Amino acid sequence: MTDLTVALAAFSVSWLLVPPLRRLALRWRFVDLPNARKVHKQPLPLLGGAAILAGFVAASLAGSIHLGHVPRVYWGMLAGSALLFTIGLVDDYYKTRGRDFPASPRFVAQLIAAAVVAGCGGTVRGFSMPFGHPHFVQFPAFVSILVTLVWIVGVINVFNFLDGLDGLAAGIASISAGTLLFIAIIKGDAASALWAAALTGAALGFLRHNFYPARIIMGDAGSTLLGFLLASIAVIGAFKSATVISIFVPVLALGVPILDGLRVVIRRALEGRPVYKPDKSHGHHRLLSYGFSQVQAVTFMYLLSACFSLASMILVLLQR
Repeated sequence: MTDLTVALAAFSVSWLLVPPLRRLALRWRFVDLPNARKVHKQPLPLLGGAAILAGFVAASLAGSIHLGHVPRVYWGMLAGSALLFTIGLVDDYYKTRGRDFPASPRFVAQLIAAAVVAGCGGTVRGFSMPFGHPHFVQFPAFVSILVTLVWIVGVINVFNFLDGLDGLAAGIASISAGTLLFIAIIKGDAASALWAAALTGAALGFLRHNFYPARIIMGDAGSTLLGFLLASIAVIGAFKSATVISIFVPVLALGVPILDGLRVVIRRALEGRPVYKPDKSHGHHRLLSYGFSQVQAVTFMYLLSACFSLASMILVLLQR
């Protein structure tokens, strides 16, 4: 199976599953209720994350089996995905009842999911020194695991922060996953390329139904899943054998959610507010306050993400 075939398979599964999942969510009243912080004015079905998960798993599993060897870290990714999707569904259920799910169980689940990936071999092991006497700087085991946990949990949360406008998180995820696909191809990492292709296709299949005006949203189950998969694929592929300079490649590939998330967290901390408490201080909310329409704000964020991704690709090519 080629990466294109995998991406098309993931797109098809995700795209075809959204309509029945939407009907199911409406029947079960599994819908996100509007409030003062949210942009949408009508309840929206919350099961979109299930379509993304199904598209990714179906295509990536078939592709991995076709490669002839399914790496142990892939099963770690699937286990982490299942855990985060489950806790995300619980969080989304609370939203359907107009209540907030506590932050601590979500954080613990994120740590466990990240630890599973690290335990299966998906860690940031170190970096190569490209100058002087070239050599690989190996992190001590505890540093390697700590860096991996911080990276994965951090990306999960900044991506969750990003999911505030129709099509925003799914579109940015598609651009970021496409960038990781390019990086994996350049590095000759067939497995990471396949998984990135599956994630790109699954996100785009969902985006077809999620772009303004959205008919369904991914909920926390979907946004945390996307962040987790992007972070994990970056650890397994883009961070592998990274040089001092190219270690910024995955950071740039996920530049928009990372920088916006850091800005929001720092601002909340300086103002003495809980960093996990949602508000309207995100970049997309600021664009709306400046008079941008939803489509204009999302398009601007897409272009910004594409610029970061292009910089990431150029950096990879320069390191060859």
